[in-house]
Amino acid sequence: MREIEVFIDTEEIAEFFFRELMKRGYIPTAEEVEDIADITFDYLLEKSIIDEEIDE
Repeated sequence: MREIEVFIDTEEIAEFFFRELMKRGYIPTAEEVEDIADITFDYLLEKSIIDEEIDE
């Protein structure tokens, strides 16, 4: 399997969820979509879809 480099930005995830939830009639708070973005990131880590790289 080939390895590719992917950058996951939780702020971008939060913006995506906010837009998608608004389309469906939900009005989430900024804190709620940030929590969803963090949970999504943790899910991707747990499923080994991504690896977290810590900037030094």
